[in-house]
This record gives sequence, C-alpha cells and structure tokens, in this order.
Amino acid sequence: MAQRVKDLPLHEGAPRRPRLRALRSASLRFSLAYGVLFALSSILFMLFIWWGTIGFLERQVETAINADARALVDRWVLGGVPTLALTIEDRLEQNLDDDAVYMVIDPEGNYLAGNVSTWPAKVQYTDRWYSLPDTRAGLRGLAEIHAYRLPGTELTHTAGQLDSGYRLLVGRDMRARSILRRLLTDSLLWAWIMVTLLAVSGAMLVHRIFRRMVKTVARTTSAIAHGDLNRRMPLVGNGDEMDQVAEAINEMLDRIVRLMDGVREVSNSIAHDLRTPITRARTQLEDAALHAQDADELRAAIERAVGNLDNITAVFEALLRIAQIETGARRSAFATFDLRPVLFDVAELYEAVAEDHGIRLALDMDDVLPFYGDRSLIQQAVANLLDNAIKFSPEHSTVHLAARLSPLVARRTVTPAGGAMLTVEIRDEGIGMTDEDMARATERFFRAEKARNTPGSGLGLAMVRAIVQLHGGDIHLATHNPGLSVRLHLPVASSALTEYGYDPFDEDMPDMTRTSQFSHQHDTNSSVL
Repeated sequence: MAQRVKDLPLHEGAPRRPRLRALRSASLRFSLAYGVLFALSSILFMLFIWWGTIGFLERQVETAINADARALVDRWVLGGVPTLALTIEDRLEQNLDDDAVYMVIDPEGNYLAGNVSTWPAKVQYTDRWYSLPDTRAGLRGLAEIHAYRLPGTELTHTAGQLDSGYRLLVGRDMRARSILRRLLTDSLLWAWIMVTLLAVSGAMLVHRIFRRMVKTVARTTSAIAHGDLNRRMPLVGNGDEMDQVAEAINEMLDRIVRLMDGVREVSNSIAHDLRTPITRARTQLEDAALHAQDADELRAAIERAVGNLDNITAVFEALLRIAQIETGARRSAFATFDLRPVLFDVAELYEAVAEDHGIRLALDMDDVLPFYGDRSLIQQAVANLLDNAIKFSPEHSTVHLAARLSPLVARRTVTPAGGAMLTVEIRDEGIGMTDEDMARATERFFRAEKARNTPGSGLGLAMVRAIVQLHGGDIHLATHNPGLSVRLHLPVASSALTEYGYDPFDEDMPDMTRTSQFSHQHDTNSSVL
C-alpha cells in the first residue's frame, strides 16, 4: 500500500505553483509593466523617426522630379523638341550620381530624347507615381517615375490617361536611397534592441528596489506582529520618497506603541484602583454575613458595599464619557452662550465646599464671555478643576477663578478657528506638582505621589483635557509657588463674538472687554464668594 502511494504521479499543477507565486509578486508585475511600457514607447518613437525620415526622402525625390519636370516643360515651350532634347542631354552629362531618368516620345510613341529606350507599359496616367525596376551598371534597383503631358497635346480620354500627344517621363533611381533606408532601418533596429536591453535592466533594478522596500516593510511589520515593538524601518538619509514612507511607517509604529503603552497603563491602573474597593466590598459583605447580629448591621454593611460598588461604576462611567468626548460625539450639542453665568453657577456650587474647608473662592471675569461649545461639558471641566483646587488647598488659602477674552492674534485677525481666545484659569495655593507630574497629569488614572492618600480615581484632568480638545483648545499646567495654576485656552468662534456685539475687525476697540447689556446677580468684574 505504501509502495502504491509512493508511485502515484504528482498533480499536474504542482510544478507550476512557484511560477504562479512569482506572477503574484507586485514588484515583478510593476517591473514587467515598466519594462514593457519602456520598450513599447521606444519602438513607437523609433517608428516615428523611421517614418518621418523615409517620408522626407520620398517627398524630397518627388519635389525634385516635379521641379525638374516644370523646368523641362518651360524649355519645351521655348524651343520645342530640339531645345528639350538638348536640355535633357546636358542634364544627363551633368548627372554625376547617374540616377536621373528622362524620356520624350511623340504622339506615335517614337523615341525622341532621354536615357530610356522604351516607354514603360505600366505608365498610363499623369496623376500617379510609379515605382519600376531599373537596371544600371549591372545592378537592379527601383526608380521613382512620373509622366507628364507636354503643352500643345490633347487627351483622348479622361482621368489623365496618356493616349496621344507628346509625353515626358521624369524619374530618379532610388538605389542610393534604398541603401540609406536599409541603413536607417538596421540602425534603428539595433538601437531598439539596445533600448530593450536597457529596459530589461531597468525593470530588474526597479524590481530589486521595490522588492527590497516591500520586504523591509514586511519584515518590520512581521517583527512587530510577533512582539518586537522596538523594530523600525531603516532610513537611507537622502530624504527621498522611500525615506518619507519609512518615516510615516515609523511614526505610525511609534503612535501604536504609545497607544498600546497607554492601554497597558490604563489596564494596570484600572486593576490597581478597582481592586481595593472591590476587595473592601467583598470583605464587608463577608464580615456582615458571618458576624452581623441583626438586620440593621447587615443592612449597613450592604449599604457600605453598595457605596464602594457605586464608586467603581462611576469610574467606568467616567471612562466611557471620556471616550465619547474624544470621538467628537458631543459636537451636536454645541451652541452659542455666555460663559460668565455658567462659571458663576459652578462657583456658587462649590462655595459651600470651600467654606467647609476654610478656603476663600475669588472670581475675576469679564462682563460678557461669548462662547460656542457644549455648556454642560465646559461646566464639568471647570467643576473638576475647582474640585481638585479645593481638595488640595490648605485652610485659610484662596482659590482663584479667572476668565478673560483676548484677541486671537495681533491686530485682531479672524481665523477659521475663531475670532478670539478665551482663557479660563484656576489657581490654588496647595501642594502643587513637580515638572514630571505635570507632564503626566492629564493621563488617565495618573496620580502624583503627593495625592496618593486623597480620594479620587485620577480621571479628572483626563476628562478636562478631552473636553478642551473637543473644543479645539489646549490645557496648560504651571507652578504657582505655592500651588498649581491650570489654564484652559479655548478659541471663540467669530459668530459667537458677533452675536454678543463684538467686532473683531474694529481697530478702534481698545480691548475685548466691555460692559454687557446682559445683567447677572454679580455686577462687578472681581468678587469673592
């Protein structure tokens, strides 16, 4: 049985698989297309040269024959047959190339002058060119011939047929031009062969370069797919298209690595931050199940466990909300509104919290703060910053909330991003952050070492950053000595400025602040809650 299996013939298509795989190569197809296109374009170019050169020679011969015939006709008109015959003899004597063909016959077909003894039987019309065999010096060739009717004779038939009258035959032997044609044809043929060899060499070079580039990309991506995240595309260093592709791929890989590191850090942070409340909730429920004396103790333990689980749910809701904001799904809620009342509402909300901690809340805002965006998201961002400022500020300190409107660029130039810049700043006098902590403060679940023992999940500033980026702005953290200063730079749309009476193009307007026609319960620019 094993012997029979061994003797079975192979499938007919098996040996062809390497060829099929070779034809599937994109680099091979590209190089073949390049070579074929180069060869076809070269042969078309050489055919054009050949056709143009041969056509020029033929036209030159025809032009010379016609000019010669007109001159002979003029001699015929001046002196008749003797003058014409004498002129033909002179031209034959002066024809050093021995390529001229002349013949004159009378109406009966008798020879009168020339170097041809018999009128060719095929030459019957005056409106056609004839190529006839010609023998000179023992060599056979072709002669380009044209017949002419001499003035004073009449046609007996139409269509230029020569049946009677004096007739003139003028031609040129084409042997030298035939030799030139063969030389030109051979030269162009060898040139095409050389160009084709160059095309094949170029196609092989293109195939090698393309294959090397594709293999480099394939090796790099394959190594990364197998876990080597440090592999990158090599750069030649000359700044060509291959370097641009390599730089783009490397930038993409760096971005992927950063995202993966971020996902890994977020996963670790989730596992670390949620393990404690989950373990605490489980311990409380287990302890209540074993040691609870009555229903009240059991209910209290369940409520504490539910509170811990609510904190976990809040963390996940915050993560989903950040993801929703980063995808831009909240842009549909954008509208024009005055930000000043929104900031006052947030300040009033945190006034009681600040008083409980013995902290003073100071406000410094313009009379009107026109803005285009999501009211609730901006309110949440400011609330997160105020909550952090109050949480990390010592007793008897001051938290400042300021909001100013300023021109976006010099001379109040309006750009597509907006007509002005709104800056919201929250300053505190708390524990502050180091430069390293400020660089990572907006990352999800990041908490500085000084804040490890305070309640929170590390998502507040990440939420603020997502909201600010949704509105096209940026967030800036700086040391306040003591404390921390957080600034939100938000561009204001020109339509929002116009709706609230601002004219960014007005050069006479000294600044972007003015007394608003809208009133609020706080009627001073600077106040303390």
